[in-house]
Order: sequence, then C-alpha cells, then structure tokens
Amino acid sequence: MHQRTLAKAIKEIGKSFPVLLLTGPRQVGKTTLLEMCAAEKRQYVTLDDLDVRHMAQNDPGLFIQTYKAPLIIDEVQYAPQLFSYIKIAVDREKKKGAYWLTGSQKFHLMKGITESLAGRVAIVDLLGFSQAEIEGREKNKPFLSDSKWIAAARKNIKKPKHLNEIYQQIWRGSFPAVNVDKKELTRQRFYSSYIQTYLQRDVKDILKISDETAFYNFLRATAARTGNLLNYNDLARDVGIDNKTAKSWLSVLETSGLVYLLNSYHRNVTKRLIKAPKIYFLDTGLCAYLTKWTDAKSLQNGAMSGAILETHIFSEILKSYWHNGLEPHFHYYRDADQKEIDLIIETADTLYPIEFKKTATPSKTSSSSFSVLEKFDKKIGHGAVICFVEKDVPLSKSVTAIPVGYI
Repeated sequence: MHQRTLAKAIKEIGKSFPVLLLTGPRQVGKTTLLEMCAAEKRQYVTLDDLDVRHMAQNDPGLFIQTYKAPLIIDEVQYAPQLFSYIKIAVDREKKKGAYWLTGSQKFHLMKGITESLAGRVAIVDLLGFSQAEIEGREKNKPFLSDSKWIAAARKNIKKPKHLNEIYQQIWRGSFPAVNVDKKELTRQRFYSSYIQTYLQRDVKDILKISDETAFYNFLRATAARTGNLLNYNDLARDVGIDNKTAKSWLSVLETSGLVYLLNSYHRNVTKRLIKAPKIYFLDTGLCAYLTKWTDAKSLQNGAMSGAILETHIFSEILKSYWHNGLEPHFHYYRDADQKEIDLIIETADTLYPIEFKKTATPSKTSSSSFSVLEKFDKKIGHGAVICFVEKDVPLSKSVTAIPVGYI
C-alpha cells in the first residue's frame, strides 16, 4: 500500500483535537489511513452496518456507552444524532484524539458538526492517491510555483514521465483499488460497481433522489464538462431537468467529493470578467469511464485530451494541499477580451498565476495573460506553465515551465 501524505497531519491533529473528521469520496482509503495512523488500539465501527446504524440513530447515548473511545466511526453521516453525545463525552473526558470520524457526504456532516462540535473538531479532506504518493514521494509539499518548490521537486523526481505514462495514469484514475491491481478488467469492474454503489447508497438512501437513470445521465453530462466553464442552462437542457434540479444535483456531487467548482478571481475591478465557475471532476479515471473512453490512447488523442489533462493537473495540485491538511485559495481568471489564466493560487498578499498546456515546447506567449493581474493591487508571484517539458525551464524572469511529472 502506498504511504499517504495526509498521515503526518492526522497524527499531529490527533494530539491537538479531541475529534477528527476525515471526509472524502467512498473508496479513497479513509478508514485504512486512520487505522494506519492510530498510535494506540482503537475500536472500529461502521454505520454501513444497519444494526449499528439503528442504535446510533435511535439511541445515541447507548451507542457511546457501547463503543468506547478511542474510537473510529466510519460513515458517520448516517447518524448526525451522535454529534451532541460525542460533544458531551469529549467535554467530560478531555482527551485528545478520542473520536476519529469518516464521512462521504460533507453537506450532511457539516451542519451537525458546526452546531455540536465547533472548536472541538479538525476537518481534513482525502482524495484518491496523488501522483506523488504513487511514486513514493508522499512527503511532497503543497504546490507553489516558486524557486524553492521547483528545486525540491527537481531533486525528488527520479526520471521524467512520458506523455503516454501520464495519460495511462489519468485513464486509470486515483482510487486505491485500481492502483493496487492495475488490470484493465479490474478498472472496468471497479468503476461499474462504484457508480452503482454511489447511486444506491448515497444518492437514493441519503439524498432521496428517486430517478437513478436521470441522475446517472447527469453524472455523465457533468463528467463531459470537466475543465470547462459551468453553464447550468446547458447542463439542465442536456439531461432534461430544470435549472433548480441541476444546481441541487451538482451540490450533491460537490459534497460527495466527486467534483470541485473553481470560482473566478475578481475584486469588482471590471464588469467584463467572466464569473461562472469552472468545474473539475476530481478523479480522472471515473471521469474517463463515465465519458466512455475505452483506453488511455484514445483518451490521449481524443476530443477531451486537453480538458482531462487540465483536470489531472488541477486535482494533483489540490491534493498537494488537502493531503497536507491545508485548505487552499484557488481561482481562475477569464475576461471578455479572451484573457485567461487557468489557476491562480492566492496566499496572504500574493497571486501565483499558473497555466496548463499540452505541449513539450511552451512559448513565452503561454503566459501572456499573467500581466492582467497587475490591476488587482496585489503582488504577483513567480508564474508557471505546467506542460510536458522534460525538466523545468525558465521562460522569462518571472515564469518557469514545469513538467507535469513534478506535481
């Protein structure tokens, strides 16, 4: 099993907070990670077990008495009734790391958590394996296009990854199951089963969406739009639903950890800025499966080639933050004059512009839009063009071309 970057943050949190909540999609290894991080023996209980769930929902006091801390509670979103009882227990015992919780529906979790466990819980997010974790670089730091990060990445990379290797990983995806057993048949069976489980457990049981076929079509239509601006009208029309339903269903995907909405960067400087969010599917393998790409080669050469590469790079950068226990400030930029920046990483006082390109020979014009950030009255950090160069190459004093394999 690959070592996880988030393990360090979880161990530190366990010494500082009485409750830890680990969220993320199903099957990304949340429980396995917590069990690996446990310094002492912990009971484990899952609310996927219907008998256990019934007790948690109908007699949460008895549940807390039956299952003693230190405890891992899996899929805790099924019983938000537990949160107030966990609060009472941790306030009484005053022990750090007493309850480690996992959940795959952040929306349902957050309301109960903020009401009952404010100040007592640390919340961290986990996605599938990062490229760094797969390659044994689990100590990878959060991506930032400055000289320090680039130098560290250059040192950690053993050999450059070929374009074909990158697209093979994109097509396979990041779920642990498809990276432990890399057979194509395993991938096919996993994603087929994953979608059915997701539809039946989360969508139908928790979210009360009755039309599984319509929601599956919505999943596919959303996957086809990865890396693009989100137009609710077009999405709703393609699936045959109304706008309100499209927005509601998209929030389901977002809180399930399957998609990410990237907002535009603006400070009310001009009305000419595009303000619709960009949408990213957070697992490229699931995205490729839903959009019916049967192998990596056809995906690499097909109509979604650029969008799926952008999706891969974005999700890897996001993982570099989430898997270090950090919440990043990400934006994109686009205006009516066709000036565009794929990603802006905002720190306290600096904007770092990033461009994604499917090329091995980036030109200086690749970063020509970066100068638009000057109007926002913030420092502009060193920029990057992430592409298929074999090693990092300066494009100018303020911009470096970085290999996709560094991320």
